[in-house]
Amino acid sequence: MFETEFKFTLPKGYLDTNGVLHREGVMRLANAGDEIIPLKDPRVQQNPGYLTIIILSRVIKSLGTLPAVDTRVVEGLYTIDLAYLQDLYSKINTMEMPVYKSICPHCGQPIEIPVNFLEAGES
Repeated sequence: MFETEFKFTLPKGYLDTNGVLHREGVMRLANAGDEIIPLKDPRVQQNPGYLTIIILSRVIKSLGTLPAVDTRVVEGLYTIDLAYLQDLYSKINTMEMPVYKSICPHCGQPIEIPVNFLEAGES
């Protein structure tokens, strides 16, 4: 089954203005718009580091009992939680390297050979 949503638990958690700690959440796979649309945002144009904040606010579907996750919530995360979410985003949105399954001509054992499309056709 193709997964599009991934549950997570923040290492520290987001502490809202009422003192409630929110740690459990759901992140969805990013789409092209999630990475392209924020590039037009003036906050990103002034500070490219802000791109991460906007992208995460777009792909985090829920966090605890918060009604919504926006840029203010992501800005309020502890550094370790931001790093955790950046790592999770990278893991779920990065394509695994395809492999070609074959048999080793020397030992006869099954092997997997990585296929690198970026280098294909180069001489």
